[in-house]
Amino acid sequence: MHEYSIVQSLLESCEEHAKENSSTNVTKVIIKIGVLSGVEPDLLQTAFDTFKEKTVCDKAEFVINRQKVVISCLSCAEESTLEKNEFCCPKCQSNQVKVIDGEDMYLMSLEME
Repeated sequence: MHEYSIVQSLLESCEEHAKENSSTNVTKVIIKIGVLSGVEPDLLQTAFDTFKEKTVCDKAEFVINRQKVVISCLSCAEESTLEKNEFCCPKCQSNQVKVIDGEDMYLMSLEME
């Protein structure tokens, strides 16, 4: 499960940000996970809860925002958020599309004391 290594990197990043801001306590961690990222949100939550002990995130709330796939149509230039993983433009039905969001995972924000 690569979720464990992702959480370890995330906790290291939280430690660095806390140190840069003279904080010893992160109260909230907000991330965005794209549906095409390959990251399983439930496993990530479990990994975070398991590994956050004895870190600056020990008492932190972990918020996962799921990002749907956003495409840009190369035929009509329309940007659309897909409700299903059917990669065609809802406006013109072209399958000449480029994914512009929904493939990555980002640390969006931290709240610290």
